[in-house]
Amino acid sequence: MSSPRFLAPIVPFALCLAIAVPAAAKTATLEDNEFDLSVTDGEAEAVPAQSEASQPEGRVQTAGRQGPPGGFPGGKPVFDETWATVGIGAGLVPSYSGSDNYIVFPLPLIVGRVGGIGVSPNGPGFALDFLSEAPSGAPPETSFSFGPAFRFRNDRDGDIEDPVVELTEDLETAIEVGAQGGVSFPGVFKRGDRVSLSTQVRWDILGAHNGMLIEPSVGYFTPIGRGMALQLSGNLSFVDDDFADYYYTVTPQQSADSGLPLFTADGGLNSVGALAILTVDLDGNVLNGGFNIYGIGGYSRLVGDAADTPFTSIQGSANQLIGGIGIGYTF
Repeated sequence: MSSPRFLAPIVPFALCLAIAVPAAAKTATLEDNEFDLSVTDGEAEAVPAQSEASQPEGRVQTAGRQGPPGGFPGGKPVFDETWATVGIGAGLVPSYSGSDNYIVFPLPLIVGRVGGIGVSPNGPGFALDFLSEAPSGAPPETSFSFGPAFRFRNDRDGDIEDPVVELTEDLETAIEVGAQGGVSFPGVFKRGDRVSLSTQVRWDILGAHNGMLIEPSVGYFTPIGRGMALQLSGNLSFVDDDFADYYYTVTPQQSADSGLPLFTADGGLNSVGALAILTVDLDGNVLNGGFNIYGIGGYSRLVGDAADTPFTSIQGSANQLIGGIGIGYTF
């Protein structure tokens, strides 16, 4: 197993949904010694994650304060116009998209709200929500999220565990820029839960893969008592021909260098994934901030040419797992 690397190659945007509980509590209201949590999809498709989440394909954001919730113990909650959760953890991901070898990577996190704009992790990157709303004493309502999204992608730019794939040329790091938008519905199955739908579209601006991705997702958030929450998400990833050609085609030179057969990849549905995140506030009260721990587990299945390429079908696996654990602090 190799040394840790900062930008894990196949962390879906949903991975950084972690630390869901602190950000979710932004609109908390206490009634009868309980609390409601609401999360918009732009916030939760994460994770440290963050989130995003959103993916690992991600996002927790938005907060504000218009007075403390009724009966809040110890005064006002920590979630006001300016707040943040910072954290660090460690996780395991495949060494490249389609690999069956895993590497350790650090899992940094920063999520919060500054100047009315929500900030959330987006895989190795971040997303902003310009529709972030301050909480009020009214029951939670349907909410929307919209803003820019940024992601780094360093798939196969080095640190490849497979000796055959390592013989092919290293790829360039991509920076993907685009937009995310979504809608979130509170109280769908029980008090405090939330179902969210979102889509993210990004384009490479560094001239690496020069392609486009579309990543729709559905998420479900539910509190467990006053200090725990479970977050589930499912997502799809669609890529264009430029993206598929860059990461999955085996060129004549790559074939000669590695012995892999020639392969020409086209775009389309790239992967189907699911993610689960459990967050636990260490003092049992998410509203007062402080330390929390989070665990992440996810599975994605590469499909189409992403699964058929020799990088996956011969040297790796279409089944991709991720896992991680970390600790965060909200203030």
